[in-house]
Amino acid sequence: MIEIKKSPYGRGIFATSKIQKGELIHQAPVIVCPGTEYVKLQKTTLRDYYFNWGENYDHVAIALGYGSLFNHSYTPNAVFENNLTEETVDFFALKDIKAGEEILVNYNGDPNDKGPLWFKVW
Repeated sequence: MIEIKKSPYGRGIFATSKIQKGELIHQAPVIVCPGTEYVKLQKTTLRDYYFNWGENYDHVAIALGYGSLFNHSYTPNAVFENNLTEETVDFFALKDIKAGEEILVNYNGDPNDKGPLWFKVW
């Protein structure tokens, strides 16, 4: 259903076939890191790839699989949800996605959140 390809943003995740609105695109297992390790992660390349995690967002998690390769957009076609029970980040289609289309999420979590990020958005 998805593959890694070159994107204007570096590497990205692309649909290999049509994905229906609401469909689960990918379920990425995570490695959960306690909040006390956050400071250490900030000093590594992983600082750009973790998800805020936990009921109170007092931990962070590194998504495995394709989870950390979805690129950002303020007009996303997908959304992610933290699944604390399964310890996964689940990616769902916000609208129908065509084969060949890049799958993009809003890194702020809420698809409508236009708040600034830690990098310049194109």
